[in-house]
Amino acid sequence: MHTDVQSFAAAHLLRRPDACRAGGFVLGFDPATTSPYVNYATPVPGAEPTDTDVADLIAAFRARGLMPRLEFAPDAAPGVEPALRRAGFTTEAVHEYLVCTPAALTPPGAAPGPGARVRVEAPVTDEDYSAIDRALSEAFGGEWAPSPEGAARLRRTEEGGGAVRFVRAEDGGCAGGALCSAPAEGTAELAGVGTLSAYRGRGIAGAVTVSLAETLFARGARTVWLEYSGDGSRRVYERVGFRSGGTRLYLRHEG
Repeated sequence: MHTDVQSFAAAHLLRRPDACRAGGFVLGFDPATTSPYVNYATPVPGAEPTDTDVADLIAAFRARGLMPRLEFAPDAAPGVEPALRRAGFTTEAVHEYLVCTPAALTPPGAAPGPGARVRVEAPVTDEDYSAIDRALSEAFGGEWAPSPEGAARLRRTEEGGGAVRFVRAEDGGCAGGALCSAPAEGTAELAGVGTLSAYRGRGIAGAVTVSLAETLFARGARTVWLEYSGDGSRRVYERVGFRSGGTRLYLRHEG
């Protein structure tokens, strides 16, 4: 499974507005933002980069005024991590990812716990996209600022073969939501699952996760995968059918 996920990561980054290949790496850049969580690189499966390849990778980021950063499944390219370490890359994070198949997916109403009556919607208006962007920013503790560019990226996801789903708040805004990429290499990444603090504990995360997985399975994905942030969120995803798939490594170069 790690090879599928890594193949997806490379194909997905090639969708960035300013994507390129260099020395066994795919570099995905978006000129609309300097966020390191949008602008990063990943190796192609089986890559064995030389020290020169890594130096070229660093130079490509520096030329754009960006911090060199990578996300990848190390088991899919064992030669990559040692080359990056030699160049001074350090660990930002190590995340386990979970995978779901159509056969394993369990709608909230069929599983123990809350969520059976949660109504999940697809965004339609510009305000819907802006509300989702604002809510996810708040749910993730302000890791990024809500912006027209953020709302536009959500719309591109929805209109480009992926999906965005949310649950309305009582004021008509967004109580919680998430997004899922368009499929590539038979799989799709579900990300950004967030719920405003006032609405937590109502089954929103599970309901949105299931809705997105169902949508991508209907579009031909054989699997959907995601990363989780703690034991509580892992239990939410396991309850609806996600299971351990492997590990992803996040490295950055701050020299």
